[in-house]
Amino acid sequence: MKALHILRHAKSSWEDIGRGDHNRPLAPRGRRAAKKLAKHLRQQQVTPVMVLCSSATRARETLELLAPALGSPKKTLIEDGLYAASADELLDRLRRVPDPIESVLLIGHNPGLQDLALTLAANGAKRGQVLEDFPTGALATLHIDVARWRDLLPGDADIVDYVVPREL
Repeated sequence: MKALHILRHAKSSWEDIGRGDHNRPLAPRGRRAAKKLAKHLRQQQVTPVMVLCSSATRARETLELLAPALGSPKKTLIEDGLYAASADELLDRLRRVPDPIESVLLIGHNPGLQDLALTLAANGAKRGQVLEDFPTGALATLHIDVARWRDLLPGDADIVDYVVPREL
């Protein structure tokens, strides 16, 4: 059994309209939300072995605020290819995770993350919530019944937890 934590970056700022989308930082609300998420991750003892994070500023800043709660992941990768990636692209990336890795935290953007969660999740009590909404700061935890990441297929996972910052 593998675990995948899918996290949409926290709320970003739109104050500097001249700044490109990739370079938008977190808004003050996003920073507060990320701190709530960090507390939740610590309480739930979420300690991913690998972190895959979009190279966008808001995603990296979200990771920085979560980092103290994550323990010490063996590998943290900041990847340009995760920025604005589709569900298919994200699935392809996950299939390249080394098999000994049991848990991954994926930090990125919508609509790709929400679509990925729904593509992977055949079941799970929280699937309906993810279908309805996946706002900034949303965190879906999936349990995946595969031994090797490269064998990951649509429908192989169950959404076992789903939280949004406003509910923490």
